[in-house]
Amino acid sequence: MKKKRKLTQQQKRRMNANRAKRLSKDDNVLSDTSTDNAQFVSATVVGRFGQHADVELEDLRILRCHIRRNIDSVVCGDRVEVSTDLAGGDGMAGVIEEVHDRHSVLTRPDFYDGIKPIAANIDQIIVVSAILPELSTHIIDRYLVACEDIQVPPVIVVNKIDMLDSAEHENVDKQLQVYRDLGYPVVFTSCQSESGMLPLQAVLNHKTSVFVGQSGVGKSSIINVLLPEANEDTGVISDTSGLGQHTTTTAKLLHFPSGGDLIDSPGVREFGLWHLPIEQITRGFIEFRDYLGGCKFRDCKHKDDPGCLIRAAVEQGEIAQQRYDSYHKILATLDENRPSHAEKPGLRR
Repeated sequence: MKKKRKLTQQQKRRMNANRAKRLSKDDNVLSDTSTDNAQFVSATVVGRFGQHADVELEDLRILRCHIRRNIDSVVCGDRVEVSTDLAGGDGMAGVIEEVHDRHSVLTRPDFYDGIKPIAANIDQIIVVSAILPELSTHIIDRYLVACEDIQVPPVIVVNKIDMLDSAEHENVDKQLQVYRDLGYPVVFTSCQSESGMLPLQAVLNHKTSVFVGQSGVGKSSIINVLLPEANEDTGVISDTSGLGQHTTTTAKLLHFPSGGDLIDSPGVREFGLWHLPIEQITRGFIEFRDYLGGCKFRDCKHKDDPGCLIRAAVEQGEIAQQRYDSYHKILATLDENRPSHAEKPGLRR
């Protein structure tokens, strides 16, 4: 694979100047002479495939486009400017020239590529979990920290509840009550009985949402119930690992007839947080915030330190033990999950 050619400072300044002109409401013409006669249209990215992307125009036409080499990243949900008369004989219908500023972006750390964006301009994040092989509130907590870091509200969806008997359902409900107490919405769903699908649809209406969660939790199956015409591939749970097989390989943006958009992202088996500073992870546990800065020692680890307000709050039942344990489990696994070439993030001031 060829490495991208590094741009000089002069080239970067020229490109930034061109970008400002392209995105100006009063100027729709590129200063680059190679694109002086290009017709520019606004569009939304609805699919990404390697070096190409599908965009949707305002008239709902879908164009497959090249992506300019100087563009750092293009993901589902991006608002872009596309030149539509530069296509050659390769089947491409246009070129993505510019990406508008994002009001939100969900990223995840990648072992080889650093921080990778997943979806842009989203209003909420749907954290999908399942009761098989077992419900993992620890994984849910990882996603919640990521949501709090980018300040996009989450909704917790627990799928496959048809596989629980009444006693098991009651136990799961108790585990999830801690999230309701914190103000996080929780929705139980079953693709078999379609239980919970109406409440979930109500949550999704008139918003741009992104589905995240481990492989095999049933994201694609839920989408097929909500949008049968989407015809998403579904997989099975591995007998050996208990984890799902990857069925969604590329992110795509789908529309609900009642209004609202949904971005389905490829499943990830564990959502790493090694790219975040420790104090940002701590703030990601929202019930900790009222106690931060009040511990006896400024460098309190919130574990065995004397005068720790957070540990005292756990002992007094003001903070749930399962969330406190999950927090320390996340911190304990940061270094072992961090790639050797990645530097530890510093404190954010």
